[in-house]
Amino acid sequence: MLKKALENVLTEEESNELISAFDQIGEIIIVRIPDSLLSKKEIIGRTLLEEVKIVRSVFYQASAVEGEFRTRDLEILAGEDNTETEYKEFGCRFKVDVKNAFFSPRLSTERERIANLVQDGEIMTNMFAGIGMFSIMAAKKKKCTVYSLDINPVASKLCDVNSSLNKLAGNVISINGDATEIINNQLIDKSDRTLMLLPERSDEFLESAIKTTKSEGIIHYYSHIHADKKSEAEKLSEAHFLNITPVKSEILDSKIVRPVGPRYYQTVVDVKIFK
Repeated sequence: MLKKALENVLTEEESNELISAFDQIGEIIIVRIPDSLLSKKEIIGRTLLEEVKIVRSVFYQASAVEGEFRTRDLEILAGEDNTETEYKEFGCRFKVDVKNAFFSPRLSTERERIANLVQDGEIMTNMFAGIGMFSIMAAKKKKCTVYSLDINPVASKLCDVNSSLNKLAGNVISINGDATEIINNQLIDKSDRTLMLLPERSDEFLESAIKTTKSEGIIHYYSHIHADKKSEAEKLSEAHFLNITPVKSEILDSKIVRPVGPRYYQTVVDVKIFK
């Protein structure tokens, strides 16, 4: 869609350089632009604003998602300089701040998968919950309790807002703070299911995930895996988990969530642990 919208603005060679995918989040577009085309970023922004009729703002992503709060630098290219919008997914409504709290529309399939795995009566700890999308989608479908943790106060506040926007069958408890400290103080052996959606730092937090998870509970362990062949990524992620886990573990499933770079994949391993 991006290349088609810009076919009268860029040459064929430039179009091939442009990353074809961009994120549309409610009334906001976030576009990634290669260095060779940065001189044309304003016209790219104006064209997208004109071509995508429901959009009111186009931002250039000027940095990767980074830092403890998992935020990114955004530069306004066209339209309103307002990073808040409303996003809808699988019957849920979410208030999103695309600059000040972590959010990715590219995880929608995984959010639905986790929500379908959760059972009535379960307790789940979502260790890096962001604005609460995984938590709320699970509690929308099932009569479960989700402890939704995030160190970013903006994300935790939005989780509370989003919980109130949706009619939930279960209960979402948003807690702002460091996941390890919260687990040590409040959530030891509390969870039937633990979600670890911080793939770049999962090894660092595995001990905390095990602490909060009951024996025979399930951990969803996300990681970034380098694989020369895509078909090898799932088995490599399983082997990595089994190599680092300090407790007896049974692999239930594994899958590629999405590609994140050349021969680099975000994967998830669903694991039952025994303590």
